[in-house]
Formats: sequence, structure tokens, C-alpha cells
Amino acid sequence: MAAKRLIKELEKYRKEPSTAVSSLEPSSDEDLFNLHARLRGPRGTAYEGGSWNLSIAVPPTYPNSPPTMHFTTPICHPNVNFQTGEICLDLLKSSWTPAYGLVSTLEAVQQLLSAGGEPDSPLNLDIAKLLREGDLVGAESLVRLYTRMYAMV
Repeated sequence: MAAKRLIKELEKYRKEPSTAVSSLEPSSDEDLFNLHARLRGPRGTAYEGGSWNLSIAVPPTYPNSPPTMHFTTPICHPNVNFQTGEICLDLLKSSWTPAYGLVSTLEAVQQLLSAGGEPDSPLNLDIAKLLREGDLVGAESLVRLYTRMYAMV
């Protein structure tokens, strides 16, 4: 069931690309369950102009269980671990339903970047501290710096 669903989702993405996702494909021809995606930085944010790689591991129980996604390009965000790329997003855990797909989940990750994140449940303590202290200029400057350093193509 998972392979069939993935093939359908990839075919749909090829026909109707997402503005958030610049690429989505299996990491190799032999393994459909490990994918590579490239996410665009949301317009009007400090992430604009950046492009981040993500690794996606799809479990055999997909779509009943969520995929595991993590950034492989370093990104500065309170809900993303800078070292591991782990993403703190309810959709990837307790809020998952089979109604979601890979593209809609990647779009939700992009939306997390747009929203600025949740500094009260951080994976990146440095940027979360700036946000909690109200230093929005400092936080945005840090995001822009890391975007230029790691995500400009």
C-alpha cells in the first residue's frame, strides 16, 4: 500500500508542482522509501532566496504512519535542531493522519518557517532565546546570515 501511495504522490507532484517544493524524488532508483526534497524559503521572510535539502524516510506503514523528515542543509529556526536537522512539528508526530501526503507535509514545514516557530518548545535554544526575549531584529539577522551561509544556491 505504501509504495502504491508514494508512486501516486510523486506522479501528482510531477504534474502539479508545489511552489514550496522545488524537487521531490527517491534518493535512488532501487529505494522508493527514502526520498530527497528541496524546500524553498518562504517569500517575505528572512528565509527568502534560500533552498534547503531534506531527507525523507517513509515507513512501510505509510500513510497510516508519518514519514520522518529532517533538514540536511543547516537551517536556523527555533523548531529545527541545527546539528541534526530534526523538525519539531506536530504534523510529523501526534497530528498525523493519512489525509496528509509528502507535498502537503513539506508545505507545512515551509509554513513553520513563515510563522517563525514556537520558541517555547525549541530544538535550537539560541534562536529561541532571542525570540523569547523579543529581539526580533537579532533573530532575523541570524536567520538571514545562516540562510546566506548555507542555503543560497
